[in-house]
Amino acid sequence: MDAPLQIYNSLTRQKEVFTPLHAGHVGMYVCGPTVYNDVHLGNCRTFISFDVIYRYLTYLGYKVRYIRNITDVGHLLDDGEDRMSKGARLDNLEPMEVAQKYTNNFHDMMRTFNVLPPSIEPRATGHIPEQIEMVQQILDNGYAYIKNGSVYFDTVKFAEETKEYGKLSGRVIEELIAESRDNLKNQDEKNHPSDFAIWMKASDEHIMKWNSPWSVGFPGWHLECSAMSTKYLGKQFDIHGGGNDLKFPHHENEIAQNMGSCGCQPAKYWMHTNMLLMNGKKMSKSDGNTISPSELFTGDSPHVSKGYSPMVVRFFMLQSHYRSTNDLTDEALQAAEKGFKRLTEAFEALHKLHSPVTEGGAEDENISKIIHGVFEDMNDDFNTPKAIARLFELVPVINSVKDGKIPPESISQKMLEELKNAFHVIFFDILGLKTEESDADKGYVKGLMELIIRLRQQARANKDWATSDTIRDSLNALNIQIKDGKEGTEWSFK
Repeated sequence: MDAPLQIYNSLTRQKEVFTPLHAGHVGMYVCGPTVYNDVHLGNCRTFISFDVIYRYLTYLGYKVRYIRNITDVGHLLDDGEDRMSKGARLDNLEPMEVAQKYTNNFHDMMRTFNVLPPSIEPRATGHIPEQIEMVQQILDNGYAYIKNGSVYFDTVKFAEETKEYGKLSGRVIEELIAESRDNLKNQDEKNHPSDFAIWMKASDEHIMKWNSPWSVGFPGWHLECSAMSTKYLGKQFDIHGGGNDLKFPHHENEIAQNMGSCGCQPAKYWMHTNMLLMNGKKMSKSDGNTISPSELFTGDSPHVSKGYSPMVVRFFMLQSHYRSTNDLTDEALQAAEKGFKRLTEAFEALHKLHSPVTEGGAEDENISKIIHGVFEDMNDDFNTPKAIARLFELVPVINSVKDGKIPPESISQKMLEELKNAFHVIFFDILGLKTEESDADKGYVKGLMELIIRLRQQARANKDWATSDTIRDSLNALNIQIKDGKEGTEWSFK
């Protein structure tokens, strides 16, 4: 691979050649879910995108330490109530029961989408001492102040002294007045409306609270990721990622906290995924324009005509670049289902091919160029839609050899093995796709189909055309197609 890996850096707003801080090693932190409810499909898109990034960095040979946190305290709603406390109140559970329940559900959904687990998955509640220590460092450096037991970050002083606040999001202080997520009743405590809480004094009825030098309270939402990322990756690390909606205020405030505590920008590269739309609009519960992952799988929603498998949904999401919006429609899912099936069938056909020549096939150069192009696309800011389009270029070549339209010797044995290996690596290892049936299921289906085909062949040999046609028509009704060729009878799902 000649072209180096390039990553679009949200901080500098341009693509940059990826050069890790420590050769051969990559530290990557991605903001994980707030576990007070089932994971949103839009968040699944973010985690699938970073799963591919994680997989590709690993494929390139890097030793990746991937941190994806669990937020189980401090993420406030607009009315100031902690999301975890609200979940506990609504479900009549202890907050940690809520956290465990939805963490388990989140893990189940990630496995369903074939998302690899991170290297470390820290919880915010397990790192209260580190967060208290960071608050104290920010206070000692003069970038925070105490009011009535709460501690606030001084954004005006930080912005004036460092000129850093707003660089990631492009915001200026005057635009930030109404956009912090602190308890609205505490607005009058702040020196400036854009200041945000890094420690909040808890009310008597607040469930989740801890002792601190300033009050019995809880950490600010932004503080959690600053403390956990630096604990496991160091004061400076390679990649910080998340959804575009986290760019401000969450990631902007993370940078401020890290610089306020240690004077250094935490991540070298900031990466953000774009929104998942539905039918051209932002997903919204209030207007009914939303669908859960489980509804998408079962088809139990007015927005889809049928259920779609997790791998079809993953494939659909990877057909858009992670920085582009992804518009979920029934028509797009149907197209993705057909495309996914076409590629899986091509992969299965590919592994049945054999070449009589060791080298010098007429198609070798073309195939080599396509394979090389896939990795060039992945090196161009993880461009999965272009990489997938290149895979589709291989399908007619594979099918032409399979169907006898071009001779087997058109691909040399050496290139055929390279193609088989590359297809497997790209489709399964990098894109993280997998065939739908389990190995056991595939074995049963294959055995049954071999039996049915033998019975049909016997009927044809005995000129029992009625039985032969009945078998063919019955399989056709089950969306199973059989083809008679020179090398025997093959079958496939339609």
